[in-house]
Amino acid sequence: MPLTEKQLKARDAKRDLGAELLTSIVEMKAGKAGKVHQITLSEITEARARSGLSQSQFAQVLGVSTRTLQEWEQGRRKPSGAAQSLLAIASKRPEVIREVLMT
Repeated sequence: MPLTEKQLKARDAKRDLGAELLTSIVEMKAGKAGKVHQITLSEITEARARSGLSQSQFAQVLGVSTRTLQEWEQGRRKPSGAAQSLLAIASKRPEVIREVLMT
């Protein structure tokens, strides 16, 4: 059950926020606090990252809209056969994708 406003004020009156912050900083510097979150990227996002291109640039090279690329990267849609082939090339040879954009 949430605290009432009166209970919150009573609790906060007893706190020393400066000391709490200092303790937190000391713990972080000592490596005692904090969490590491691992984010797994889709293969499509990894291919784009390897190419060094923005979403709009990468989508332009693939001949799709930026929104379509975003849908693929977020796993809401799957690329077609031709797009899968281009993505395989982008994944294995990102320099080729950059060359295509420059021409």
